[in-house]
Amino acid sequence: MPNVDFQGKTFDVDEDGFISNYEDGKCKEWLQYVKTQEGIEELTEEHNKVIQVLQEYYEKNGIAPMVRVLSKVTGFKLKHIYELFPSGPGKGACKMAGLPKPTGCV
Repeated sequence: MPNVDFQGKTFDVDEDGFISNYEDGKCKEWLQYVKTQEGIEELTEEHNKVIQVLQEYYEKNGIAPMVRVLSKVTGFKLKHIYELFPSGPGKGACKMAGLPKPTGCV
């Protein structure tokens, strides 16, 4: 299993770069690492809202929400979520939130 070293922390990731342990991904270092990988200069309140919704949904249901659910709960149109996370809600947003790779989304 590959590792990522960033700001003094080491993270186990899968072959697509998703963190292996959800609890390890709930730290600022992981967030900053994925932010740089995604090419996002600054995290806004909107980024944080998407990440929070993803984490809450995952903790309650054990899976990432479907894109329509994410859009409905955040109130953001799908186009805007793609603007926030250029690689998309499945790859970029879920990765940043520390969720495992969504099935069928990446």
